[in-house]
Amino acid sequence: MNRRSLYAFLWRHLPGNLAAKLVGVLLLLGLAGLFLWYGLFPWLEPRVALDEVTVG
Repeated sequence: MNRRSLYAFLWRHLPGNLAAKLVGVLLLLGLAGLFLWYGLFPWLEPRVALDEVTVG
């Protein structure tokens, strides 16, 4: 399944009319952003040394 058909599949399976689908998409994007910001990034930060700079 390529990317274009995946987006079309998701859009077709969201319930409601255009306005409801747009609200649903915005909610899903917001939830994904919250998960990344408060879940994945805090877990990942100690494992990735972004502030340790070595110049040599």
